[in-house]
Amino acid sequence: MKQLLIIGAGGYGGVVYDIAKLNGYENIAFLDDSPKDKVVGKISEFEKFKDDAEFVLAIGDNTLRERFYNMLTENGAKVISLAHPSAIVAESAFVDNGTVIMAGAIINPNAKVGRAVIVNTCCSIDHDSVVEDFTHISVGARICGTVHVGSRTFVGAGATIINNISVCANCMIGAGAVVVKNISAPDTYVGTPAGRKLKTVISDMNSKPIHHK
Repeated sequence: MKQLLIIGAGGYGGVVYDIAKLNGYENIAFLDDSPKDKVVGKISEFEKFKDDAEFVLAIGDNTLRERFYNMLTENGAKVISLAHPSAIVAESAFVDNGTVIMAGAIINPNAKVGRAVIVNTCCSIDHDSVVEDFTHISVGARICGTVHVGSRTFVGAGATIINNISVCANCMIGAGAVVVKNISAPDTYVGTPAGRKLKTVISDMNSKPIHHK
């Protein structure tokens, strides 16, 4: 088995390291621009390792993860996917290259998950749903059946998108939000139901006087 190089040595990188160990990798190191334990070079130095190593992305920011994924693959580096052994991925589900599936996550039949997606701890993606490239489904989030989530969207911890809903690219769904209507404009959506944009919520809060006892 080749050396595995994890792009990003932060907290997320530590989780990916653990998943890699559980998948049988023994020779594991990091590429990161900050000197830390097990960091063997900067991210920009990946080319000197690419012939003898595989790569996995541990970058939480969706836009940065897309940039690094493209940089690696366009220059001939092999980017792999990893799944924690406790994750459940249906035989008929499709998971594209570079995605990381964490402990307790569930991907149900005929779901499709794109490139370099984060499928975080104990979240679920139900039947026939599509999660496009470079999206992050956070801890405990629930993507119900036949949902479409656009690329680079962030679905916050504990959020729910109910059946048959479409969410466009480049959205942020707040933690605990419940999406019950299609979302067609990129923005941050919060609340239950998640029909109000964050800017509107903050504006309403600022317009109300603060009463001191």
